[in-house]
Amino acid sequence: MSLTFTEIESPEGLIIITPYVFNDERGFFMETFRSDEFEKIGIKREFVQDNHSRSTKGVIRGLHFQVEPNEQSKLVRCIRGEILDVVVDLRKKSDTFGKWYGVLLSGENKKMLYIPRGFAHGYSTLSDDAEVVYKVDEYYSREDERGIRFDDRKLAIDWKVDDPVVSTKDRGLPGFEEKAEYF
Repeated sequence: MSLTFTEIESPEGLIIITPYVFNDERGFFMETFRSDEFEKIGIKREFVQDNHSRSTKGVIRGLHFQVEPNEQSKLVRCIRGEILDVVVDLRKKSDTFGKWYGVLLSGENKKMLYIPRGFAHGYSTLSDDAEVVYKVDEYYSREDERGIRFDDRKLAIDWKVDDPVVSTKDRGLPGFEEKAEYF
């Protein structure tokens, strides 16, 4: 097995994936995705789009999600630098509805986070810069794109940055309780 899957107890459905890394004098090699191994643990998603972003220190991207019929599952990894990857549970029937979870992803630890449908997603850049790549199982849909303000008081996310750099678009997103009909 080239990947180790660690299910997060709360919120349910999140999985941290650690690849087996083959290191030698030339560098390293690792498998970052194998559909057969994902299927063994019950993830039967066809990823249809890859995304790649670069951000400088203090940048917060998110919190983003898409609504039906174009909800997305994501497989996120940081290939350079370090980020705090954050999700918020939007599943109304979940015990952790409205709660956030964060995990450090970095080019050094090479961990990935699988995020099922029903979560808002964002991250903050903790290193001087970071590159993030992620797979999604539904295409981007402008009509179905939604978001929640990064600094929503109810969510009280600790992004681990002092002076966040946030896009005008993300600063204009509604608060969690303002858009509860999305969930």
